[in-house]
Amino acid sequence: MITFRPAKFSDVENIHKLLNDYAKEGLMLPRARNAIYENLRDYIIAVEGNHLLGCGALHFVWDRLAEIRSLAVSPEHKCSGIGRQLVQHLEKEGIERGVTMFFTLTYQPGFFAKCDYIETAKDKLPQKVWKECVYCPQYPYCNEIAFVKTTVDYEPSHVKF
Repeated sequence: MITFRPAKFSDVENIHKLLNDYAKEGLMLPRARNAIYENLRDYIIAVEGNHLLGCGALHFVWDRLAEIRSLAVSPEHKCSGIGRQLVQHLEKEGIERGVTMFFTLTYQPGFFAKCDYIETAKDKLPQKVWKECVYCPQYPYCNEIAFVKTTVDYEPSHVKF
């Protein structure tokens, strides 16, 4: 049975390996181990027994604005619905905390389109989004694609760009 739960310290090595295996293939950006530890509260994982099936993080950026990031599903469980379920869990948590706009920067646009995210120009996102970009190996030549999704409670005045 698949369980979705908050990540624990004991999950960090498996999360790090999953994310960085995909990063080596150029499918996502790498994550430093210390960044996972520092943001451990952001992560939710999908597990079956003690086996990590997938992970994702909800990172609060600004007033009612949050990023879905570090989303990965183990290769043997791709196309099983786990990724979509992780996104749904992260969105539910965000909505419970007052998020009205989610965004992601991704190399996997088809997946986020299937999750009802809409492609947008990166320069339409607020400067607050870019605070970590200077540490990215792709900076300043980012080739990720930006997507956004708003909730039914979204009002443009809520997210101040």
